[in-house]
Amino acid sequence: MSTAPRIDIDPAAFWQDPYPALARFREEAPIVFVPQLGSTLLCSRDDIFVSEKQIDVFSSHQPQGLMNKLMGHNMMRKDGDAHLNERKAIFPAISPKTVKSHWTTQFQAHADRIIAALEPKPSVDFVQAFALPFSAECLKSITGLTNMRFVDMNAWSQGMIDGIANYTGDPAVEARCNAATSGIDAAIDDMVPVLSKKPDLSLLGVMLEAGMPMESVRANIKLAISGGQNEPRDAIAGTVWALLTHPDQLALVASGATTWMQAFEEYARWISPIGMSPRRIAKPWRIRDVEFEPEERVFLMFGSANRDEKHFANAEAFDVQRDVSKSIAFGAGPHFCAGAWASRAMVADVALPAIFARLKHLRLVGPPRIGGWAFRGLLDLPVTWDRQA
Repeated sequence: MSTAPRIDIDPAAFWQDPYPALARFREEAPIVFVPQLGSTLLCSRDDIFVSEKQIDVFSSHQPQGLMNKLMGHNMMRKDGDAHLNERKAIFPAISPKTVKSHWTTQFQAHADRIIAALEPKPSVDFVQAFALPFSAECLKSITGLTNMRFVDMNAWSQGMIDGIANYTGDPAVEARCNAATSGIDAAIDDMVPVLSKKPDLSLLGVMLEAGMPMESVRANIKLAISGGQNEPRDAIAGTVWALLTHPDQLALVASGATTWMQAFEEYARWISPIGMSPRRIAKPWRIRDVEFEPEERVFLMFGSANRDEKHFANAEAFDVQRDVSKSIAFGAGPHFCAGAWASRAMVADVALPAIFARLKHLRLVGPPRIGGWAFRGLLDLPVTWDRQA
């Protein structure tokens, strides 16, 4: 256990809105042990930026971690060559070139189809009606699991996310996670003969073509689903909400004064969909006056880093013209999100411009619910828009 100062939190309040507590931590104890989370939190942007690259100390290899136990040993929980080799194997599926030349056209087709189905409706929960199915349909394409239903993609992603954040050991949460991984394994089993015979640029296709062991194939597909569904879903709904509640910011994008990409990047800084990444301390270490012991757990709090007052003036504000170059919403070290290019294309190149072009005078019809700290997003987003005569 580290020697960091101890500060208690109310877990329910932290789930509802972690940002007041994180601001307090940055001011009073940027490295803090939180008993309710059983972990030491790194909350300053500079500490996280440096530590994430020190894989010999802040190791992603966590044999006893929930992700390994529940989802298998994926590349996110490997370091060094073991991580790099699997990252290289999947790169042909999610490289900037592949995203631009292959996936973006498919993303656009998914968006057009889903928006067309929305247009006659008087009002919708935009999370359920667009953000969720669009993210899932895109992920079905990228993973190669086109045999899945989009509702299962979302449910199984959420089941795994809840499972790997189940630090209180709730058996019902673990059971849902196990059901999700079993469903994904069955979908993989169905598609392996198809893609073995005719490989494509999907994640499953390129991993099979590379000869990756099946246990690693399964683990990395589950990794892609656990993060690749919720982050774009939450970023789409969240950025729409942010722009609708900040009409001056929406006007800047609509006028061309800034871009949809900038709006997305600012939202990911302002309310980071992935707010935390865990690490295992691999050897005795010290940061300033805080000492760490081997095998203890540390949380890198990306959500806190992205509101660090040392790097972001008026950090609590949503500002689409802000310099976001210091944001670490996608990570900062060797584990920088491999799906970042696909996520940016889905959200900023396709979803946001299509939504605001097709749904005229899009507006809220009620306040949304929002929650989470390790993963944070809108639970609903009630909206309406003007129908064409």
